[in-house]
Amino acid sequence: MHTVLVILGGFVLLGLCLLIGRRVGGPGAAPLIRAIKVFLPLWLVAAGINMYIGVAHAGYSVTEEFPIFLGVFAGPAVVADLLWWRLAKRRNG
Repeated sequence: MHTVLVILGGFVLLGLCLLIGRRVGGPGAAPLIRAIKVFLPLWLVAAGINMYIGVAHAGYSVTEEFPIFLGVFAGPAVVADLLWWRLAKRRNG
């Protein structure tokens, strides 16, 4: 259940980044692409912190926690990458 909540948190963070990007940057694809570029490293750090907590406090080994880290990071990151691809395609085409 914790993993699902963390992944949902990633989607919330992506949504917040996109909203702030639209609000600050105005219309068009460029501000949203910039927001995704901000989201990806933020999410990588957040997923890493989640992994650290799993290792340091929950008692899992790095070997046990790393596949969870990959899944937690990959869910929202793949959606962000697909959105980035679509926005770049729309901007260029």
